[in-house]
Amino acid sequence: MATRRSLHFVYKIGDRKTTARFYRDVLGMKVLRHEEFEEGCKASCNGPYDGKWSKTMIGYGPEDNHFVCELTYNYGISTYEMGNDILGLYIDSSEALERAKAADWPVTKEGEHSVLEAPGGYKFFISDKPQPKDKDPVQKVVLASSDLEHSVKYWRDLADLTLYTRTSDSATLGYADTQAKLMLKDIGGAVNHAKAFGRIAFSAPGGDLPGIEKKMKDADKTILTPYVSLDTPGKATVQVVILADPDGHEICFVGDEGFRELSQVDPKGNELLNEAMEKDKSDEWFASKGGKGSA
Repeated sequence: MATRRSLHFVYKIGDRKTTARFYRDVLGMKVLRHEEFEEGCKASCNGPYDGKWSKTMIGYGPEDNHFVCELTYNYGISTYEMGNDILGLYIDSSEALERAKAADWPVTKEGEHSVLEAPGGYKFFISDKPQPKDKDPVQKVVLASSDLEHSVKYWRDLADLTLYTRTSDSATLGYADTQAKLMLKDIGGAVNHAKAFGRIAFSAPGGDLPGIEKKMKDADKTILTPYVSLDTPGKATVQVVILADPDGHEICFVGDEGFRELSQVDPKGNELLNEAMEKDKSDEWFASKGGKGSA
């Protein structure tokens, strides 16, 4: 469905300063917007936490036509237990490899790809190709599947993604040729989301959201958050439905109209992130109490 778009993947982060350095100075992404929240999100945007948190959208271009990363930071939590649920984000960028070398950031190899690991353990698979300037360098996000047939049926038949390719252990789906794709990879066992679990997001016309929810309900599939409106201070209100696929991967469908308004690039985004990190004294406070917490 060309009226739907792949938007972003949500990563929980602990070390905000080192993480910002990785995304900005190594991957070469730009801060698109940064928002601070005093209490937890109604749709558990920051996970099952009720305290102060922040959201930083970062990517290679505007959210209107790029797949980006949402970095959620919960004050007071420095590390999250990693599972095997997200297997990596694939990017075309020889420039990122050059920046990694200049920054002395570790680079490993898996097959034909170079691998950069973000703080917290998330993997980014880099193709040694010039970073495209006329399209999104992000090619696909790869999620684990315990049963590829069941996963494909869910994403193709219920979430209405198009199946582009299928092999014995993987399937690539998406809403349009020009968008970043979702790859499902069979790992031959159970998918463990642990504490660092993220969430993949797509937009759909706002009028589609009740129908998406009904379709999943009629098929007896998991609905984590029924249709709800979410407010961002000083910005647009958006409607969302949060689902879970057969392996428990969280999926957010957001109303496209409100999201386009909400997701406009903020010229002050980078400055706001820097200011928030400068004001964040949680490291000092937790050090006096024996260190930050982990999840």
